[in-house]
Amino acid sequence: MKNPNVLLVDDNGAVLRATQLVLEANGFVVVTATAVSEALNQIVTQPFDVLITDLHMPDPGDGFAVVTAMRHAQPDALTLVISGYPNVEDAMAAILLQADEVLAKPFDAVDLIKLIRKKLKTAKSSLRAPKSSVASILERDVSITIQRWLSRVQQVEQLTAVPLSNQERMEHLPEMHKEIVSRLRKQRLMEPAASECPAAVAHGQLRHCQGYTASLLVQESRILRQCIFETIQRNLGSVDFGLVLPDVMLIADEVDSQLAQSIHSFLKLQQQAAV
Repeated sequence: MKNPNVLLVDDNGAVLRATQLVLEANGFVVVTATAVSEALNQIVTQPFDVLITDLHMPDPGDGFAVVTAMRHAQPDALTLVISGYPNVEDAMAAILLQADEVLAKPFDAVDLIKLIRKKLKTAKSSLRAPKSSVASILERDVSITIQRWLSRVQQVEQLTAVPLSNQERMEHLPEMHKEIVSRLRKQRLMEPAASECPAAVAHGQLRHCQGYTASLLVQESRILRQCIFETIQRNLGSVDFGLVLPDVMLIADEVDSQLAQSIHSFLKLQQQAAV
């Protein structure tokens, strides 16, 4: 039996090297990656029997992209996720359909080797994931999309200059995201004017009260569009390509429509305040 090929992903160099040495000492062939982009490149260029990835690299949820890519590109690979966060149960619940096991840091290297060998012996060939609609992918990964949006927003100085809690900053997103998914499911044609999104209208009014400017609304919307498209990109292995282009166009149109409604309600309050 050939030595199993392992893709080991962790942005912590010390942990990466220590784990690599243990795996190699036990007969595994190890390829390492310290970033999501490196891991994705390895996944599409060579076969692996096992994936071991940190869940947080450096942002929460970064490991999801690696797990998802492996599941779609190499569905028979054993997938193990390492989490340094104490609430491992939540992490497992979030990725139950993607990962085979979730381990907490610090983990015992001997136990890791035993687990891998046991899983490889009992593993059954899995069927390739069926093709999914963009709407289903967005609906399934909504929490990841929102978390990535928050992480991006927190890096924009103009946005963080407005003092808001994380909840206040992103509380509008679930409903607006739901509207995007709803349009993908029910409204397949591009319309001259999309239907009203109450969440977008309320968002514009709330941001006025919170001290935003119209330009900050535009920045938020741009980041949302980027994060949605990144979610689609992470799932290209399972997406129904026949609908990708029209769905991307619909998403862009809906996000623009929501932005227009938010700005309209924002400016309306601003004009009333100026009177």
